[in-house]
Amino acid sequence: MLSRVAESLYWMSRYLERAEHTARLIDVHLNSMLDQAGGDESLRWQRLLRSLRTLPPAGEIDAYSVTRLLTFDEANDSSIVSCIAAARENARQVRERISSEMWEQLNRLFLQVKQTSMEQIWHAEPHKFLNSVKEGIYLFQGITDATMSHSEGWHFIRVGRFLERTTATASLLDTHFSIFLIGQGEYESEPLDYLSWVELLRSCASFEVYCKVYTAAIRPAHIAEFLLLNPEAPRCRRGRPTGPSS
Repeated sequence: MLSRVAESLYWMSRYLERAEHTARLIDVHLNSMLDQAGGDESLRWQRLLRSLRTLPPAGEIDAYSVTRLLTFDEANDSSIVSCIAAARENARQVRERISSEMWEQLNRLFLQVKQTSMEQIWHAEPHKFLNSVKEGIYLFQGITDATMSHSEGWHFIRVGRFLERTTATASLLDTHFSIFLIGQGEYESEPLDYLSWVELLRSCASFEVYCKVYTAAIRPAHIAEFLLLNPEAPRCRRGRPTGPSS
């Protein structure tokens, strides 16, 4: 396989995983606003931006400005629209190496996002749009496994997905657990309550699975152990590899 082909498949997958992760984090934070009373809303959105390694928007940091930055801001390379556009461009460059069903699904997702605006989703239902992005990417991943030859190209797609997922999870853990660093003082922070730790688990699509292992006892040490070391965690790749031996 040519290195340029492997690179395009790898980055196509990474960009889509990044878009799914960003959509999930925004959705979790918007929903958690309904349950959290008191506290500084700005600090919570700043924590989200740090976990995504994204600079804050100019002006006031609130739900609208951060959602717009991470969703439709084409100047932000990590926004959902930018990531899906980049994934589509990488797929276009290797059109002959992916299935027609993969290309059609990615095109549908791209057109859906490009034809939607911040005003449309904000005054309607942000959750519906963000959920459709996640489901569109899940569908693409399922179509990939069902219609693409499980050869080198397919393995590069999986490598891109899981490396991006690992990086995103590590960044989330780093942001949340930084409050335990003595004398950190780098960021303005606030104590993390029960809902904040639940938010972390939901951001990793792991809350329900965590509760089956530890019940509803939300403890930071258990969360770290579950997300980093438990091979049955949805985002853990510590389990036995499924690819060909090297």
